[in-house]
Amino acid sequence: MKLQRKNRRALALGAIAVSGALALTACGSDDTGTSDGASSSTAANSSIKCDDAKGQLLADGSSAQKNAIDAWVKQFTAACSGVQINYKGGGSGAGVTAFTQGQVAFAGSDSALKPEEVTASKSVCTGGQGIDLPMVGGPIAVGFNVPGVDKLVLNAETLAKIFDSKITNWNDAAIKALNPDAKLPDLKIQAFHRSDESGTTDNFTKYLIAASPANWKYEGGKAWQAKGGQSASGSSGVAQQVKQTSGAISYMELSYAKDGIVPVTIDTGASSPVEATVENATKAIAAAQVVGTGKDLSLKLDYATKADGAYPITLVTYEIVCDKGNKSDSLPATKAFLRYIASEDGQGALADAGYAPIPDDIIAKVRTTIEGLS
Repeated sequence: MKLQRKNRRALALGAIAVSGALALTACGSDDTGTSDGASSSTAANSSIKCDDAKGQLLADGSSAQKNAIDAWVKQFTAACSGVQINYKGGGSGAGVTAFTQGQVAFAGSDSALKPEEVTASKSVCTGGQGIDLPMVGGPIAVGFNVPGVDKLVLNAETLAKIFDSKITNWNDAAIKALNPDAKLPDLKIQAFHRSDESGTTDNFTKYLIAASPANWKYEGGKAWQAKGGQSASGSSGVAQQVKQTSGAISYMELSYAKDGIVPVTIDTGASSPVEATVENATKAIAAAQVVGTGKDLSLKLDYATKADGAYPITLVTYEIVCDKGNKSDSLPATKAFLRYIASEDGQGALADAGYAPIPDDIIAKVRTTIEGLS
């Protein structure tokens, strides 16, 4: 049993190492799932099983999970053939719109469906509606590029003022107070936000609203509302801007905070500032509550947590799919792919890609719900 797990782990790591193109052939399922009566085949040296899935599977949405999707599809492809998967990664807003217009089999979103979006989904989910399945967790890193500074502590108040253009220079007294030993330069802050509708923006601003309401007076949501700053499209877009701009800062998933981008450590009021790590995000997400009704499994996160070691700026990416009324030609492939990414192997691959797996009790409910999709 231990050997099998090691083999599966090796496969997962191999998948992470390659960021493949998304026009790929694939199909599969969790080894704990059923095939709903469909014939099943298993590729050699793999725990992924292929059901009677075929054709093209279109999906769009969260750019936050794109690196995870790349790894999953690569692993899926290595085991199976017969399905072409194309995940566009155009942002949460674009994904939800594509789903409610019937253009994709499933969508990825870093925010749960709003009531009006659930209503809109009923026109494409015959006899059913769109539901939220939490599949990917992780920290939203606040990445910075300040010459001579390799570690930076900020809190909700300073972040709110930076992104609202109230703190405009890196040697501001408020930043100095949190970083007494840092050599902060007399350098203008270049704050970047998302130009597209983004669930990452929604979750980042939920943190600012919860942890520093006196300094962040905006309503929040997928669209950026604060004045000032500069913008770029997608997580990769803001990451690129931070990487190439001296004095830059922005918010992005941890997997994008690399190659010259350093994540901020957050002073939450806990016994010590908390680093943006998968482990620390997992601790925060583990305290989430399921607030969805019926088959919907949307979660409520505590963005104002002060628990030791709990990183507060987290997000959960949902795969949005019809509970009933899925298109018959794409349902087998949709269930097979979702079944795999919710499996022990699929979730086990996340940490090495900079993401946090969904807590066991919640992902167990996700697996059960996937089996009931029709």
